[in-house]
This record gives sequence, C-alpha cells and structure tokens, in this order.
Amino acid sequence: MAMAMVAPLYTWLVAAACSYGVSAGNDLGGPGPNLGRRAKRRLQRMGGARSALVCSNQGYSSMLPGVASFCGSSLQGLGSCLSFEACPQYYSSKQTLFFGEVLFGLGFGPRPIRAARRHPKPAGAGKAWAIAVQPVRERTEKKKLSTKPRSVVVTGMGIVSSLGHDADSFYSELLAGTSGVSEIESFDCKDFPTRIAGEIKDFSADGWVSPKFSRRMDKFMLYLLTAGKKALEDGCMTPDVLNQLDKMKCGILIGSALGGMKVFNDAIEALRVSYRKMNPFCVPFATTNMGSAMLAMDLGWMGPNYSISTACATSNFCILSAANHILRGEADVMLSGGSDSAIIPIGLGGFIACRSLSQKNDTPQKASRPWDVDRDGFVMGEGAGVLLLEELEHAKKRGATIYAEFLGGSSTCDAYHMTEPHPEGAGVLLCIEKALAQAGVRKEDVNYVNAHATSTRAGDLQEYKALMRIFGQNPELKVNSTKSMIGHLLGAAGAVEAVATIQAIRTGWVHPTINVDNPEKEIDMNIVVGAQKERLNIKVALSNSFGFGGHNSSILFAPYVESNEN
Repeated sequence: MAMAMVAPLYTWLVAAACSYGVSAGNDLGGPGPNLGRRAKRRLQRMGGARSALVCSNQGYSSMLPGVASFCGSSLQGLGSCLSFEACPQYYSSKQTLFFGEVLFGLGFGPRPIRAARRHPKPAGAGKAWAIAVQPVRERTEKKKLSTKPRSVVVTGMGIVSSLGHDADSFYSELLAGTSGVSEIESFDCKDFPTRIAGEIKDFSADGWVSPKFSRRMDKFMLYLLTAGKKALEDGCMTPDVLNQLDKMKCGILIGSALGGMKVFNDAIEALRVSYRKMNPFCVPFATTNMGSAMLAMDLGWMGPNYSISTACATSNFCILSAANHILRGEADVMLSGGSDSAIIPIGLGGFIACRSLSQKNDTPQKASRPWDVDRDGFVMGEGAGVLLLEELEHAKKRGATIYAEFLGGSSTCDAYHMTEPHPEGAGVLLCIEKALAQAGVRKEDVNYVNAHATSTRAGDLQEYKALMRIFGQNPELKVNSTKSMIGHLLGAAGAVEAVATIQAIRTGWVHPTINVDNPEKEIDMNIVVGAQKERLNIKVALSNSFGFGGHNSSILFAPYVESNEN
C-alpha cells in the first residue's frame, strides 16, 4: 500500500519540478563540485529539476502549496517516511539533491564518478522544460463477448440398486411398489439390534471394471464405475462418439458420503498382524475422490474431476456443481452423482449407535415407512446413481436423446445440530426458496416433489411442513418418497432419486410411497402419493436431499421442450 501511495506522489513531484519556472542558473543552488559532466547532463535533461528539488528554504516553501493542494488530506497520517521536513543532517550534507541514488538509483550519490564520454549537448539544455505528466490509470473494463446462454440437459442415466441395475427396470419396480429391503446376508449380524437393509444381492462388475482392480476395490467404487459407464452407454456415448469428444471439456463429479469404509476397515484388521499384510491400495481406494479419478483415467477425460462429501446430501451437491461447470463453459459433458456402500459391521454399528435405524427386523419390507406414525428410523441402503449431464447444443449436435432439462438448484445449512433438523425447518425452507429463485421457476409451476423423507421422526414432518408452506396452494402437487422401497442410500440417495424423478417426467407416472398405513395427522394423503402409482403431467419436479451436519440441497428438473428453448 505504501508503494501505491508513493508512486503517484513521486510522479507529481517530478512533473512539478520539470514544469517549475527556473532559470538556467543556479539560483537555488547549483550542483555540487563532485558531480561529473555526465551527471550534470542528466540534470540538464531533467529540465532544471535539480534547481526545483533542492532542500533550500526557498525551494521548499515555494513547492509546498502546490503539494498540499494536489494531495490534500491524503498526505495526512503517512508518517515520517513522506515528511517534507528535512532533518538537520540532510541540510549539512554536501549532497543537494532530494532524490538520491539509494532511493531511486539515479546515480547521484557520493560514489566516484567515471569519466563520461562526450556527447553532443542536447537542444534546450539549461532551459526550463514544460512536461505534462499524467498518472497512468489501469483499464479495469474487460470486453464481454455476447454469447447465447447455455442450458444443461440429461442425456443418460446409470444406476446400481437393490431394485435393478438399469433405469427402466429400476423404475418399473418402483411403480409396482416393490420393496428392495431384506435381511442382511453379506455378514453375520445376529447380535445387532438391526439386521435389515436395502442390500444389493446380485451385483457383478464383470465387463465394467478390470478384474485386477475389482478384487481390491471397495464396493462403493465398483458401484460408481459401473453406474458411470452405464450412464454413458444409456446416453449412446459409443466408442466413436467418445473419441470425437474434446476430453479437456469432459469432467466427472461423483461423490460419496463415507467412501471405502470396508477397504479401510480391512486395512486396520491387517495392521493388527503386520503392516506388511495391508492392501497397498488401502489409502487411495478408501478416499471419496478416487472413484471419479479412476473413471477419468479409464475414459481419458481431463475436465473438472473431484468429489463432494456432504453426508446424505452429497449427490445433489455434485449434480448442482457439475451443472454449474457446464453453465460457466468449463465443460460440455459431465458425469455426476453419488455412490455408497456402508452395509458392513462398522457402518451398521455406527448408525445403530446414533439411534437412527429401524429395528423392524421381522417385517423388513415394511420397515421404511415415511410419514407413518409407526416409523422408528430409516433403513440403510446401498448403490450408485450417475447422470450424464450435457450442454444443450452439444447434445443436439450429436443427436442425443434428451430425457429432461436441469433447471438449477441450491444448498443451505441449518447451522443447528449434527444429526437433527432445524425444528422449524428454516434451512429446508430457505434452500427450496433459493433453488426456485436461482432457476427462475415460479412455485406454482412445481407440481411434483421427490422428498428426502427418510422415515425418521423429526425429519419427515419438518420437510413436509416446509413443502406445504411453499407449494401448499397448488392443487396439482404430488409428493412421494423413493426411500420407502430402497432405503436410504446415504451419499448416493440424491442421484438415485434424481433418476426416479427424471423417469417420472419421462413416463408421466409417479411411483407410490409404500407403508404409509397410519399417516401423521398433519399429512394430507391427497398430496402424498399412497400405495398406488398416479398419473401426473409434470411441469417442474423438485428433488430434495438433506444430510447430517444440517446440509440441505434442492435440485429442479423439467421436461425438455424444444419450442421453449428461449
């Protein structure tokens, strides 16, 4: 800051000195006897500046009014470094120049002067020069190129779930009201108070992931890679199309709430024997970012690549951020979503310790019951969901099938409690309102909500109340919960529910919410879709996801209509 203030002052002083009316003589004191011819010529080229800038009483007093009028109050408080009061030692010095060699390097210090070469005397030497010096102003304006606003569309979907491993079969099971919740079979959990989950029983990564990696990878990463490649296949990204893509504008943003818990847990068990027994990939395969990284290595995509982890809101955060990369022109294609697989002893035990899980072990298919009086906690699920997001013109140019348009979204934080939602739903309410504003959507146009609705006591009602405050006057509004059939997929929940939301837009059917046999008195079952699927011509769909830590997220989709592009 000091240099920024000194520079304009110095510029002005030089200008004032050069334009000051001074005769060729040494009226205010001539150069010292030690100056050589070369130094004198420098002074002459400065147009008599030496005479105006010497520290004589006459020169100082004659310059001071000009300095004060130019700088005004801006000189106050600069400190002694810019004081115009010369010290006694300076007056006693033989050097009469105000700007010395040490400060500005003009070569007028007391060092020995070398013999100067003879040069022709410059024209006008010894006469006063009038030089107009103007401060240089930086140009802050940047020309903005007028470009057509970019839009984001969904052109492919990939999924791995307890109800199927492709979008069509998955949604068919949802429409039928089929539950994917069952007894846990992957490990012995007879001593746990909860022994049920939305566990995947029939998954294989053959043909999707290299065997040398699949043997060592955590299931969350296997699900991620498989769902990502299925989204490409579903979007008709054939090898020929992939080869023609600008890979520097293709990115991947697929997150996870818990990452490779089993890989890390197995490494701890191996360490009890010896560090030599540990999986050499235990650290990279446990981190949440490595799934996106591995998929990028497989595809050669060099665009934005990272993961976001915001507990159960992870997928929506990833989808929203990926869409923003496209809207800003940083990418044309993004794979985005989430993946989690925490149905292992440490994962199950951890959520039991939080007192979050249902214990309806005798009736697993009826355990997940959002908005029902008899709900006693959520049911863990596992899987992955990935959307192929694409810039509209890019998708049209390659002839892609457009499933839906991504309109926008928002995120907020309750800033209230680690695991409990805000009792008045303030964060949820703010998140939905911000999402509508960001997307430019009227609340009257939203007629379908895929709710977070996990089957917990507080969370279900707070979300429902927030929805009613915003959309309650819409007679077409329908709300349902995908978790009633597949459980809570943690970081993957939002992406899998986004697939269900887009399928509802495509088919015109919204799936049922099972197990709402005895709804809370605040719940209007004319709004909540009950045990049977319902027809709905969706205008705008909202999908909510909320997570531990008070993370809230809302994203909006709509049917793509080419005639309404503008």
